[in-house]
Amino acid sequence: MSGTTISTPDGVTVRGEIREGYDSILTDEALELLAGIHRRFDSERRRLLKARLERQARLDSGEEQLDFPAETAAIRAGEWTVPPAPADLADRRVEITGPVDRKMIINALNSGAKGFMADFEDASSPSWTNMMDGQINLRDAVHGKIDFTDETSGKSYALKADTAVLIVRARGLHLDEVHLEIDGAPMAGAFFDFALYLLHNHEELKKRGTGPYFYLPKLETRHEARLWSLVIRHCEETLGLERGTVRVTVLIETLPAAFELDEIIYALRENLTALNAGRWDYIFSYIKRQRTDGSKILPDRAAVTMAVPFMAEYAKRVIAVCHRRGAHAMGGMSAFIPVKGDDAKNEAAMDKVKADKTREAEAGHDGAWVAHPALVPIAMAAFDKVMDGPNQLSKVPEVAEDRDLYLTPPGGDITHEGVRGNIDVAIRYLSSWLTGRGAVPIHNLMEDAATAEISRAQLWQWRVHGAVLASGETVDRAYLEKAITSVVEELKAELGNETWSRNRADEAVEIFRELVMDDSFEEFLTLPAYRRIASA
Repeated sequence: MSGTTISTPDGVTVRGEIREGYDSILTDEALELLAGIHRRFDSERRRLLKARLERQARLDSGEEQLDFPAETAAIRAGEWTVPPAPADLADRRVEITGPVDRKMIINALNSGAKGFMADFEDASSPSWTNMMDGQINLRDAVHGKIDFTDETSGKSYALKADTAVLIVRARGLHLDEVHLEIDGAPMAGAFFDFALYLLHNHEELKKRGTGPYFYLPKLETRHEARLWSLVIRHCEETLGLERGTVRVTVLIETLPAAFELDEIIYALRENLTALNAGRWDYIFSYIKRQRTDGSKILPDRAAVTMAVPFMAEYAKRVIAVCHRRGAHAMGGMSAFIPVKGDDAKNEAAMDKVKADKTREAEAGHDGAWVAHPALVPIAMAAFDKVMDGPNQLSKVPEVAEDRDLYLTPPGGDITHEGVRGNIDVAIRYLSSWLTGRGAVPIHNLMEDAATAEISRAQLWQWRVHGAVLASGETVDRAYLEKAITSVVEELKAELGNETWSRNRADEAVEIFRELVMDDSFEEFLTLPAYRRIASA
């Protein structure tokens, strides 16, 4: 603890520890900017979050069905486009993603990818120190002053001359930053992440011929996109920036958003450059928003690939709408990562990544994500083979406004192995999240909050609807309890008591049980989990 203190404007309270360097981020100007955003926009953010729950209640009761909004048909039919992408975002054929820790930032920027999505969201556990250190790390990276020495190995890391374009993903609208209160209420984590990075870096980014670029996650409607547009405009005006200085890519990772692609682009049209097909959260949202409909049960997670019809149609629609509007259509993330010590498994994993990126390139995406530097050349080769120019904006596939294309589940089995796999992944991930890590390699896959959400949502869905396994067993409360107990015993034996305790695994199991056994469905697993780390 450094003992550093900072002054705060009236009504602003910093509840997090002020460690070394934090005062350079939480400056008077920064806190005034954050307070202004909160006072002007937080009531609308909370209204929109309440509207999600109210809509869910209508979906649960059958009063409403997901569909293309009739009232916005003119926007979908209209002839309009977004501004061209900045020069350094014209070619995004491979982007690497990862959390905002110092070593990751250096390795990702040096990876050879076109872009790096530095992630305050699903790949990061949002502890106060992770979020604040992340702002310092990104500022140092933008200014070319970032380095890192591994205390264990002694290896040093520094930026190369040619680096990936930096794009920052802020937290979703649903997450608060409880360590900063404005007039007695917590600040929105999304606006905290966004505004601090913009304030501290826009001048240096401009000097270096780039700009403040962002990913916006988990939007569900055009109204939420409109809120972000207003927040961006407020910040641009407050900081004296030209309208459109900020450029954003919106992740289409919720089922409701798939029915409002044109509308979301239109709401953000002065700042938008792309949409991204965020496949893992999309599967989670598919379950969540149709959770009371027993006809929408999904098979084992491994069977829900981008090749199944409802996922393929969703990706095709993202491409079609983006390209018609002059925006880029980014593909998603393959969860496979290199496998050390097993050449056969590693080759199989690399082949799957190659196939996934080839499929995305051939479908018409302008780029896609990878989770590890070793995968950059594989993904790059897949897109290079298909793309003659920097993007594929000329490809506009035919799509239909047929809601059933996006709502009909695929066939496939639910298996005992699938149940146990979901339990194992969710508990391991929650344990890592509680101890500060948001991107976790588990069983040779890179898991983040989105994939953990699928795991717990599937278990809840299968239990509530009494899904029948391929073996004939019914997934009910007793079956799940037995399966959870078995997996927990195996994990304890594998990890040992000391590691189990150090990793807060008992808390992870407790949160997990509540998520899958409660009759109500928690909107995000990060909400109860965040209360644990915020109070630690």
